[in-house]
Amino acid sequence: MKNLEVHRAIISVSNKENLVPFARFLSSRGIEILSTGGTAKTLKIEEIPVKEVSDFTGMKEVMSGRLKTLHPKVFGGILARRTHEDLQSLDELGGAPIDLIVVNFYPFEETAKIKTATFEELIEKIDIGGPSMVRAAAKNFESVCVVVDPKDYLVLMDQIKKNGGIDYKTRLKLASKAFEVTARYDAAIALKLSHIVSEDKSDFPPFMPLFFKKVEDLRYGENPHQKAAFYKDEERYLGNLIKHQGKELSYNNIIDIDAAYGLVLDLPKPASAVIKHTNPCGVGLGETPLSAFLRAKETDPLSSFGGIVAFNVPVDKETASALTEMFLEVIVAPRFDDEALEILSKKKNLRVISITEQKFFAGLNYKRVAGGLLVQESDTFLDDRERKVVTKREPTKEEMEALELAYAVCKHVKSNAIVLCDRNGTVGVGAGQMSRVDSVKISKMKAFKETKGCVAASDAFFPFPDGIEELGNGGITAVIQPGGSIKDKEVIEAADRYNMAMVFTGRRHFRHG
Repeated sequence: MKNLEVHRAIISVSNKENLVPFARFLSSRGIEILSTGGTAKTLKIEEIPVKEVSDFTGMKEVMSGRLKTLHPKVFGGILARRTHEDLQSLDELGGAPIDLIVVNFYPFEETAKIKTATFEELIEKIDIGGPSMVRAAAKNFESVCVVVDPKDYLVLMDQIKKNGGIDYKTRLKLASKAFEVTARYDAAIALKLSHIVSEDKSDFPPFMPLFFKKVEDLRYGENPHQKAAFYKDEERYLGNLIKHQGKELSYNNIIDIDAAYGLVLDLPKPASAVIKHTNPCGVGLGETPLSAFLRAKETDPLSSFGGIVAFNVPVDKETASALTEMFLEVIVAPRFDDEALEILSKKKNLRVISITEQKFFAGLNYKRVAGGLLVQESDTFLDDRERKVVTKREPTKEEMEALELAYAVCKHVKSNAIVLCDRNGTVGVGAGQMSRVDSVKISKMKAFKETKGCVAASDAFFPFPDGIEELGNGGITAVIQPGGSIKDKEVIEAADRYNMAMVFTGRRHFRHG
C-alpha cells in the first residue's frame, strides 16, 4: 500500500490543544483546510488559511449549527475510495476527495461529571457530525486518515515531512483508535441517559460498559500455565505507577502492590506494611520510614521473606539500606530519594515502584463471576466513625489508639480476620479461616511477642463467646468489632469476665477476595 498524500483536510475540534501549530504545518504544505465554528474562528485569528465547510458544501449551517457537516459532499469526500467508479460518483455530487479528518467531540463526559449540569446541557453536548465523520473516515482508512487525539499530530507531521504522506500501518492504527474513541463516547452517553431514565433509581446504572487500556502483557497469571495482561482505567493509581528498576511486574506482584499500597494509605504517617499473598505479614508505625519498616518486619520476619513492602511516606537512604538486607519482590512508596534509588539499584531484580497518589481509591470494584459481573463500591472508612463502648470497662487512651490501628489493618486482611496490635504495629495476624475462633488461635500463634496487654480487631462480629475467651486467655485487654450478632449479649458478658474493653463500630469489613 502506498502512502496517502494529503491535499484536503477537515479540522473540527473541541479540544484545541496543539491545533494551531498542526494546522499551520498543514497549510505550509499546501493542504486545503476546511473547518467549522470555533475551530475556523481560531484558525482565522491565527491567520491560517481556512475554508468554511458551508462554503465547500454550498449549504449554510442551520438549526443553530446542529446541521453543518452532515452533507453528501462531505461524506462523499470522506467515503469515496480512490477508484474510478467512486471518484466519478463524487464528481457527479460536485464534491472533492477529503484525505484527512481531524476531529474530536463535544465534551459530553466532562459535562456529565458536573453535578449542576442540566438535562438540556447534556443533550446539547451529544455530538452527531463529529462521530459520524470519524466513523466514515475510519471505515475508509485505506483512502483517508483520521485523527481523534492531539497527541497524534506529531506522528502525522513527521510522516508527511519524511515520506510525503501517511503510511498504511499508521492509518489503520489511527482508524482503530478512532473506533475505540467513538465506542467510548457512545457508551458514556448511553450510560448517563440510561441512569437518568432508570425507574429503580439505583446507584448503579442499568448496564455497565467498561473500558480499560492495556498497559502490557504479563509473563503469566497467578500460575505459569495462565496467560495474563494488565489493563488500566483513567482513575486508578496503579495505572500510573512508575517502575524505577527491577524485573518485569507479574500478575501476583500487581495484586500485592494494590493490597499493600491500599493498606498504608489507610494508616497514619509514617507507616509501612509487608504483604504476602495480599495479606499483611506485619504493619508498623514509627517516627521515620525506617522505624516503621523495622516494626512491620518484626511481626513476622519469616513470612516477610520475598514479600512486598509499602510505605505511605518517601523512602530515604537509611530505609533503603535496611531494605537491601533481606530478599523482597517489590518496594512501593510515594517517592524515593536519589540516594535511596542508588542504594536499591544494587539489587538488580528488586522492583522499585513509586505511586504519587496519596488517597485510597474509592471507585467501583468489579469481580468477574461465571456468566456475570459483580460491582460494588470500594470499602472505605468514610463515615466509619461509630464507636460504642459496650462493656463495663472503657478502653484507655493507649488502648484506643491501638484499637484504631488494628481495625484499619483488619479491613485489609482476608476474612475471617483477626489482628492483634499494640500502639506501634501488628503483633499477630490470623487470616482467611473458615472459623473465626481459628483465626483468633492463628493470630496468637503468629504473635512475635507476649500478647498480654495487646488489643484485637475483628472484621466481623463474633458469633459465639469462644473467640473472646480465646483472646482473654491470651491476655488481650481490648477488642474492636462491628457487633450485630444474636449472641452479642453473651459475647459482651465474656469480655466483662476478662475485664476486657469492647468497642462496637456498627460496620463490617469482610474481604473475601
